[in-house]
Amino acid sequence: MDIKDRIIEGSAELFKTYGIKSVTMDSIASHFGISKRTIYEIFSDKDELLMDVLAKMAQQQKDLAKRVLDESENSLVAIFRMFEINRTIFQTMSPAFQNDLKKFHYDILIMNSENIELPDYRNNFQIIEKGIKEGLFRKDVNPELANRCLFNLGRSIMDNELFPYEQFSRRDVIRNIFFNYLRGISTVKGLGLINRLEEDFLEKTD
Repeated sequence: MDIKDRIIEGSAELFKTYGIKSVTMDSIASHFGISKRTIYEIFSDKDELLMDVLAKMAQQQKDLAKRVLDESENSLVAIFRMFEINRTIFQTMSPAFQNDLKKFHYDILIMNSENIELPDYRNNFQIIEKGIKEGLFRKDVNPELANRCLFNLGRSIMDNELFPYEQFSRRDVIRNIFFNYLRGISTVKGLGLINRLEEDFLEKTD
């Protein structure tokens, strides 16, 4: 791994742990034990570094979705596995990272939307398409819309402002929000499988 990749991966962990605003180029340099000048020889500024971090995260999400889909026996099993993996990721990610991205760096995503899409909706909707062919999802379901809904529902579950932890358990939020949407787009065959997968999933959830 070259120095650029090391900085991107290390910065991603710092951003996800402490938020974007609180991580400075000085702190990144200190983390790697290199000079700030070395970082600026590779990245013109923090925004360029952030864009590379987000592009890396988008690619990892794309690779994960493909691997899970290839290894799962059907699309619903893949969705439950993806959801469990993403739930773990969001649980370990500082809320400051998402908040900073929305508040201070949203213009970066807008200006570079042709180069990066985070999350990468274009790849994941193949899971929905496969589910339709398998007879698990209804034929009238729009795969792209359903995928966007599922991703954002999954992300919203960990949103403490929307669903305060002291008021709603994650178990109840998952059951009432995410699984009910899945049921809404599923066939009778899919509903039976969801019931079995849900029972197993909730046993692992606090």
